[in-house]
Formats: sequence, C-alpha cells, structure tokens
Amino acid sequence: MVAIFTRSITDNLTSLVKQIDEQVAKNEDKKMASFVILLSNDADGDEAKLKTLAEKAGIKHVPLTIFDGVAGPPNYKIAEDAEVTVLHWKGRKAVVNHAFAKGKLDKDGVKKVVESTAEILK
Repeated sequence: MVAIFTRSITDNLTSLVKQIDEQVAKNEDKKMASFVILLSNDADGDEAKLKTLAEKAGIKHVPLTIFDGVAGPPNYKIAEDAEVTVLHWKGRKAVVNHAFAKGKLDKDGVKKVVESTAEILK
C-alpha cells in the first residue's frame, strides 16, 4: 500500500501519482494498492483540483480523496512542515516514509519514492 498525503497539487506530485498508478497496474497480481489524500481546509473548493489531476494524468488505479483539515488524520502524525508525505505499508507495518517540505518534491524525489515501492513488493 502506498499512501500519498499532500497539502497541494504540483506538477511533480502529478508525476508521482501517475507513476504510482502505473506501478499499481503492473503489480495487481501482488495486490499492490495506493491512494492519495489531499489535506485541505476547503474540501469543496479543492475537489475540482483532484478531478483535474485525475484527468490530466489519466489516473485509473489510485483513488483520490480529500481530508477536511490540513493537519491530516491524527493517527498518521503527518509532519506539519511536510507538503507531501508518502507512506509505504507492507501488511500493517509502515516500511518506508518519505516527507517533502514545501517545494522539495522534485524529479529525484519522485524517482526515489517510485523506486522504494520495491520494498513493499518483496
């Protein structure tokens, strides 16, 4: 399971979601799954942003949703200064955690996150 929590939608985030969507499609036999949660204080207003992301990137295998509140779900303890947090779970255990401050998710970061999906496919 790859969970992507984000506080904004950027081109690099869109690239990440598209590549994770492709990984999910390739690894359906291994039951790989993912979801994206936009952390927002304006859930109604931000819904269109998620629809645009899905259409722009052709997302077919990764559900996109909104959490009402930029702090995120309390049990996940999303870092306050992270614009994007990506958690990889294997079973019930988080085995990989990536956190990117505002503007720090770049092409190298996207590549690193995608490559780290191998950890949950072993």
